[in-house]
Amino acid sequence: MGRFFVTCRRIVWVVCAVVLTACSDRPAFHAQEITGAEFGRDFALPDTEGKVRRLADFRGEVVALYFGFIQCPDVCPTALARAVEVKRLLGAQGERFRVVFVTVDPERDTPEVVRAYLNAFDPAFVGLIPPDAATLEATAKAFRVFYRKVPTGASYTMDHTATTFVYDPKGKLRLAVPHAMGAKEFAEDVARLLAEAP
Repeated sequence: MGRFFVTCRRIVWVVCAVVLTACSDRPAFHAQEITGAEFGRDFALPDTEGKVRRLADFRGEVVALYFGFIQCPDVCPTALARAVEVKRLLGAQGERFRVVFVTVDPERDTPEVVRAYLNAFDPAFVGLIPPDAATLEATAKAFRVFYRKVPTGASYTMDHTATTFVYDPKGKLRLAVPHAMGAKEFAEDVARLLAEAP
């Protein structure tokens, strides 16, 4: 009986070793994988046409969610231009790559302003505008996003988190893409998520 248990234990260890090896052979995402994160579960914000949107509206697509503002001098336009290139690199699969832009400056970023700005990159990009300061604060907190108004003479600018959050076609938060990551690597990660849920 003792020998039987030892043999079974050896078999279990061999199976575990095989499973762990298989997992380690899986290529890692280029972006930071945050599968199972306890934040960024959903949002409920009006788009530029006034329709309240949620993550469920984009099921079947990989969603790239980005917080920014229209008068951002370089970080935001760079992130959106990268998203345009990601979509191009994906080819036909690019139709299942959805960019969602949430403004952290609803005081200046009216629906008309946001729509015109996003159209300059891709008319398919979705713009969301928190209707008031309290909604913006709650949404940012739910996504662990930092933003702050910074006075600049007679006007102001906004400091904000530059990470892009990526959801898989099932609506699960999977990746945190740093601002410095290139379009090629980003596209490869998106393609992998699309392949998981064809």
